[in-house]
Amino acid sequence: MTGDTKLRWGILGTAQIARKNWKAICNSGNSTITAVASRDIERSRQFIAECQAGARLEVEPKALGSYEQLLASKDVDAVYIPLPTGLRKEWVIRAAEAGKHVLCEKPCAISFAEAQGMMEACQRHRVQFMDGVMFMHSRRLDRIREVLHDGISVGEIKRLSSAFSFRGAEEFFDGNIRMNSTLEPLGCLGDLGWYCVRFALWMMNWTLPRQVTGRMLSQFGRKDSPAPVPTEFSAELLFDGGVSVGFYCSFLTDLQQWVNVSGTKGNIQVSDFVLPFFGSELALELRNPMFRVSGCDFSMEEHRQRLAVAEYSNGHATSQETNLVRNFAAQVQSGHLNNLWPEMALKTQRVVNACFDSARAGTPMDLR
Repeated sequence: MTGDTKLRWGILGTAQIARKNWKAICNSGNSTITAVASRDIERSRQFIAECQAGARLEVEPKALGSYEQLLASKDVDAVYIPLPTGLRKEWVIRAAEAGKHVLCEKPCAISFAEAQGMMEACQRHRVQFMDGVMFMHSRRLDRIREVLHDGISVGEIKRLSSAFSFRGAEEFFDGNIRMNSTLEPLGCLGDLGWYCVRFALWMMNWTLPRQVTGRMLSQFGRKDSPAPVPTEFSAELLFDGGVSVGFYCSFLTDLQQWVNVSGTKGNIQVSDFVLPFFGSELALELRNPMFRVSGCDFSMEEHRQRLAVAEYSNGHATSQETNLVRNFAAQVQSGHLNNLWPEMALKTQRVVNACFDSARAGTPMDLR
């Protein structure tokens, strides 16, 4: 490929999230979609028609009736794989063997060993791998890093707390694939906790925690599920240097997606770290409260600043999902592999699975 050529995407599956990435590809400027595959060609046709109505591609993609057809296509350079987690290993490896670059939804795999096999296949066949964590491609992360590193605003980092949850409706628990242990065995931990772990690893510059402790707060499985899956989960991660991380994820509590970084001089609060609130800016809040005593007066002063970057929340050329697609395509067009992206995914998988294993065993897990 050359820098003048658009990266040609194939979408392997018709999951709901694929519609968001369809629009991101449309908005990227350096990518297009040439094929969509489902095991039912009518579902492929319907998906394409509905997406074309919302974000039109100049040349309509081909509708295919099998994943094999898409991987064999000479008109596809990269595949986006939003299939259930239980199916991802097979199709990531087969995509790599077909010479297709891979954007994979998260969690990447059922286990750390599975994820290792997927990354090794991509490396062996010289194809780029990335997982679908969109906030990693937001300009807001750069702004947060600036604040964390200025030595004044936050000081020495001591604690990170985060939560990501939504309240599933009755039909969610009865029919959603996330309630089936064959398809999504990690439940809310894989679906939501993945983001909390990823932010922590990013903050710690990809250093793994030395120990994790996971707690299964509740679990459930739909009628056809061989086993229950986590529906409410919390964990503690301990890093060298005295930094601790706690996170909570759930399908039972109302929608929240916040992260708080606490230091010796202040703290940063982000209220929408995964899915930005609607608008043309992405914000963070810097807090440096002060407690003053003067005689009989005890005063707590707030001292907060709102810091923002110009970036649309969604469906725009500047949005984080569009940046993800654009960055991926630019990397492929460069002719070089970015080895940090698969490393990020593999380390996140390792920590997530260690949290899960700790909860099952009822004991902390040492990672090194």
